[in-house]
Amino acid sequence: MATYTHGHHESVLRSHRWRTAENSAAYLLPHLSSGISLLDVGCGPGTITADLATRVTPGRVTALERTAAALDLARAEVSRQALTNVDFAVGDVHALDLPDDSFDVVHAHQVLQHVADPVVALREMRRVTRPGGVVAARDSDYAGFHWYPLVPELDEWLALYQRVARGNGGEPDAGRRMLAWARAAGFTDVTATASVWGFATDEDRQWWGGMWADRILKSDMAETALRTGAATENDLRRISDGWRRWADDPDGWFAIPHGEIICRA
Repeated sequence: MATYTHGHHESVLRSHRWRTAENSAAYLLPHLSSGISLLDVGCGPGTITADLATRVTPGRVTALERTAAALDLARAEVSRQALTNVDFAVGDVHALDLPDDSFDVVHAHQVLQHVADPVVALREMRRVTRPGGVVAARDSDYAGFHWYPLVPELDEWLALYQRVARGNGGEPDAGRRMLAWARAAGFTDVTATASVWGFATDEDRQWWGGMWADRILKSDMAETALRTGAATENDLRRISDGWRRWADDPDGWFAIPHGEIICRA
């Protein structure tokens, strides 16, 4: 099993709680309808999960995480929104403790890049999907990230992230591999698309750049980089400062591409 590179520090959750069904799962929304059942794999803090639950009610959503502690983050969000159609489960996507043909839709956002074997994960997602149902996944592609101005410290950040993520057993350039992984998992009816997050307004730059300026110093990624010798504290501080310089530049622009798949079971 791969190690989750980001961890659950506040700086990470700050990013994850920004995610909604609209900005992170728009490709899936046309395939949802009232009354269906949905499994949300790697639900994180539950903001996407909650949005999906409102769209399928009175159908039910099952939120899945690897640990009870991680799942508690989603419980808190669901409770905050007073939703009553969400169930919770702890499990490993490589070996789901769920019956065959359990859900109409199985969804995973930014999950396959972190797992040890994305193909096995997709096979398991297919196993628990009813015939004719949908397996949907979306992942970013770090090698495809682009930004301006060309701050050298951001190049350091990207190389460091890829090194740490691969050292943890993940594949940070997952987006471009989604179609290939789906085909390797045995899907023959796959629609592969792409979409982009973009950050260019003053507000977006301060949020995105400030988040990473904190995250490179305090998250599990930072701890792993220091423990493995991939970076020193001075390196991390320099990268953090680079993020803040980028965020303060009125010309600053950042784009994050994603690969998406809709697979018919």
